[in-house]
Amino acid sequence: MSKPLRIALTKGRLEKDTIGLLEQLGYDCTVVREKGRRLILPVTNGDLQFEVVLAKANDVITYVEHGVCDLGVVGKDTIMEMEGTFYELLDLGFGRCKFALAGKKGTDFYSGFGVKTIATKYPNVTRNFFETKGMDVDIVKIEGSVELAPLLELSNGIVDIVETGTTLKENGLEVFEDVCAISARMICNTVSMKLRQAEVETLISQMEQLLSDTAAQ
Repeated sequence: MSKPLRIALTKGRLEKDTIGLLEQLGYDCTVVREKGRRLILPVTNGDLQFEVVLAKANDVITYVEHGVCDLGVVGKDTIMEMEGTFYELLDLGFGRCKFALAGKKGTDFYSGFGVKTIATKYPNVTRNFFETKGMDVDIVKIEGSVELAPLLELSNGIVDIVETGTTLKENGLEVFEDVCAISARMICNTVSMKLRQAEVETLISQMEQLLSDTAAQ
């Protein structure tokens, strides 16, 4: 008997939303909900079984790329930043937010001819965005609250994830331009997609049907 499919979930909200989706499909996720400190957990649906691995977002991609997990659920933001080798199979429809270019309210960001400085936690996303505009920018990598950078005049703007915009507003910042929408995605190891195609496609088709039915309601 082949080993069960292994799915890496991004810990936190994406984990909870994915477990909710699986439960709607009839999977018993009790062990995951009562996980304690365990990090590899069984999920069952009758004779069907797979293992859930809980990990940080970047590690989800690493585990899937290296084949220790067949599938993974991770945000499009992490996919865009890490640019790994895997298949992106399905937009799961939750964890929705966006990348945006923002800065001090009332600033005309695109005026002048000097090279702009952009602070961000996502240098690859930022670089790719401005390359599409044909703009050269200096990118400063920030690990903490990126909103501080324009307030301290370290940068002309920031590229960051925006959900409600409340943090920007409360700090006198505003969105200059949306970069792209992001949400949770199901990814798959390239070898697993070939060797375990039937199992992977069964799960994906179940999810697609549920998401389609939910959207139609």
